[in-house]
Amino acid sequence: MENRRWTALYTDAVKRAELTPARSLVDAWRARVDRRPDAPALAYFDTVLTAREVDELTDALAAGFHSLGTRRGDRVGIHLQNIPQFALCLIALWKLGAVGLVLNPMYRGQELRRLIDDAEAVGIVCADAEVPDAAETLVGSTVEWMVSTSALAFQSRNDPRVFADAAHRLVPAEYDVEELIAEFRDTGPLPVRLTGSDIALLTYTSGTTGPPKGAMNTHANLLAVAGTYASWIELRPGDAVFAMAPLFHITGAVINATLALLHDALLVMTGRFDPEVAIDAFVEHRVTFTIGSITAFNAIAQLPHASREHFASLRSVYSGGAPIPPATIGRFRERFGVYIHNIYGMTETSSGVIAVPLGAEAPIDEASGTLSIGVPLPGLDAQVVDPSGHPVSPGEQGELVLRGPQVVPGYWHKPEETAAALPGGWLHTGDGAIIDADGWVYLVDRLKDQINTSGYKVWPREVEDTLYLHPAVHEAAVVGVPDDYRGEVVMAYVSLEAGASVTPEELVAFVRDRLAAYKCPRVVHLVPDLPKTQTGKIRRNVLRDQEVARAGR
Repeated sequence: MENRRWTALYTDAVKRAELTPARSLVDAWRARVDRRPDAPALAYFDTVLTAREVDELTDALAAGFHSLGTRRGDRVGIHLQNIPQFALCLIALWKLGAVGLVLNPMYRGQELRRLIDDAEAVGIVCADAEVPDAAETLVGSTVEWMVSTSALAFQSRNDPRVFADAAHRLVPAEYDVEELIAEFRDTGPLPVRLTGSDIALLTYTSGTTGPPKGAMNTHANLLAVAGTYASWIELRPGDAVFAMAPLFHITGAVINATLALLHDALLVMTGRFDPEVAIDAFVEHRVTFTIGSITAFNAIAQLPHASREHFASLRSVYSGGAPIPPATIGRFRERFGVYIHNIYGMTETSSGVIAVPLGAEAPIDEASGTLSIGVPLPGLDAQVVDPSGHPVSPGEQGELVLRGPQVVPGYWHKPEETAAALPGGWLHTGDGAIIDADGWVYLVDRLKDQINTSGYKVWPREVEDTLYLHPAVHEAAVVGVPDDYRGEVVMAYVSLEAGASVTPEELVAFVRDRLAAYKCPRVVHLVPDLPKTQTGKIRRNVLRDQEVARAGR
């Protein structure tokens, strides 16, 4: 672009940084192993694996996946929490030229099957406890093999806060991660020559309409994000990155896992996020960087014993995925001495691409009271455009559009949706924004109805469709309303069929049985009727505005 005015706000480290050329993530990983083969690479409670050990384990696992029929370009589902096997599977699949299909382990039934079918996955790796449900769900799908694993593997501490309900090999599948590694130890995969355009991850996102779409995150996309972000946070050899964000989310997969694995850092994992376990890991492994939803940081702040000592080693802390009230950041810094930097990204941008520079404080837009999400990272072009697609002047509102090496080439098997989202190579985010004269970006309006809760994205229609399955429900509307703890919470308005009777609590339980917990409404309001347009379309915006006004925001 002619005017990347925000580059004046870059730190000296970012201005000096030069990206190390690599054709693929595998090349970058092998370069890391060659540089410091005996340096720590993965930590999981009391176990630390060196880069050399991770390389040997992933060679064996790649050979094991190959023996099951996995080939270049095949999609393989990873249905796991933040455990070492997640990272091992990613590297192993990349060594085969295969694609990691990251799957939320909370998905069940049709939620899981819909993504498996769309991706035409040939295999899946899941936790032992999930084997029965997953096996039933995937009957008749393209999945040819299932490999199970246990969260108890690769550690011996058995922390009761994490593993109270775990049972090693509770219901094993026919194949097991550890058994495959043992069987193919000292056996490497056949070399595959990859390019930057090969797909590394298939990550699903809900669009403005229709079913979820698979964003094709390429090797070049991930290299661009991990490389620029490493310089952004001034990551150094020997640093420790705590995987606070779930690895099945694009943030966790790229600027937790990929970032650490490719840049001589230690990737610290403790399973599903627990605030007490997290701050203990900060101290034990001398964590220097982490990124997570504001909900996770709020959970830490609720621990009476959490203190500045727990954050003593952290040099950079970032949060994205949900709006952060300025007061929340202020309270956190006052207590812990840590400033939480804002960051913004999408599945289609392969994770965070707009962020507050390290050491800087995000300004607040005077008109809206909105905290800036930061400035574009190196290589990214950003504009705000009017409805006709023409750039607006600094300070004027419009739609945020992005272009750069971080942006995916499109959606899996969806050319029309790709053309609509990426006209002329510019990603239309659907988010209303302002870019001021200095280059700071502010999100000032929501152009989509999508809800961001605790860093997760929820599409209202999916929740509404689930509510409509209940025989007592006549009409339903789902909105996201502001919440200091979760960013937004899911709220539902329901009118009932004539003569029907059901309680709000029963409707919440009904949805919880069918969808992931974070998608369930926190509150259900039973109302006589829902506001509609003259054509009969339910007006979600009216309901949302009512809640905002009621809360005094």
